[in-house]
Amino acid sequence: MKLTNECFGKVKKDCLKFIQSQETKADKFKNKERMIKSFLIPLCFWISKKADKKKPYFVGLAGGQGTGKTTISSIIKIILSKYFKLKVFRISIDDFYKTRKERISLSKRVHPMLLTRGVPGTHDINIMLSFFRKVKSKKFKKLKLPTFNKAIDDRFEKKYWYDLNAKPDVIIFEGWCVGAKSEKNNSLKKNINSLEKANDQKQVWRKYVNQQLKSKYKNLYSQLNCLIYLKAKNFSLLQKWRLKQERKLWLNSRKKSNLKIMSKGDVINFMQTYQRITQNMFKKMPKYASIILNLNSNHQIKSAVYRIK
Repeated sequence: MKLTNECFGKVKKDCLKFIQSQETKADKFKNKERMIKSFLIPLCFWISKKADKKKPYFVGLAGGQGTGKTTISSIIKIILSKYFKLKVFRISIDDFYKTRKERISLSKRVHPMLLTRGVPGTHDINIMLSFFRKVKSKKFKKLKLPTFNKAIDDRFEKKYWYDLNAKPDVIIFEGWCVGAKSEKNNSLKKNINSLEKANDQKQVWRKYVNQQLKSKYKNLYSQLNCLIYLKAKNFSLLQKWRLKQERKLWLNSRKKSNLKIMSKGDVINFMQTYQRITQNMFKKMPKYASIILNLNSNHQIKSAVYRIK
């Protein structure tokens, strides 16, 4: 498929319409057309050439909190579906979080910090592995997959789950720790923030999380056909973006009661549970990700590096 000016006009219109539906008045998305034309359309050409309609092509999309994974993966889906005529299914690793009840049980059995969703070990890895296995089966017919409501910090009722009624050509599996690798045990000894120092003095939590990455999550991520990494400048920038995200969650929620919206202090503490893996990804993921999309401080993609063809 060759991108003509007419085709780009249609792609741009649909993508901008989606972006505008995600914005609040406080949002300032600049250079949207450049992001779509210079980076996301070429990325979709690359994926379309790799996709094999006989079996799903798994695209992992990773990036720290607030990097725009949902927006970018949704735009990729729009382009691949409408202009490459591929059947695309997008889902986040966040949708596979264990229920609040399950995390309470985990926090009592292993470590209190596992009540907080986010790190490897707080997802239902069995559902994810089952999803990957079933969707690749020649006998695949349909599948129901969970959705997670961050506003109440628990899974939606089953009537609101995803219905996957046909085998996709492309599956976009996005999440902050998608593709993350474990650390060496020696590196776990050093506290990297005040939360670890105060609440994980015996390193029980970080060792448990690291072991999850080393085993079950490694098995899951090994099944991805490619890995796209949205790389921000640093962790403090991610904190800034995540605070903005939490504000948006509040503004977009119709029912304000029973919401578990976090304060600025809560967000900072929450992100400290992500910090160790996120910083390890900063260092290591550019060495093995298929494609690195480098972001500037304004949420714009400033460059793309294709590590494999």
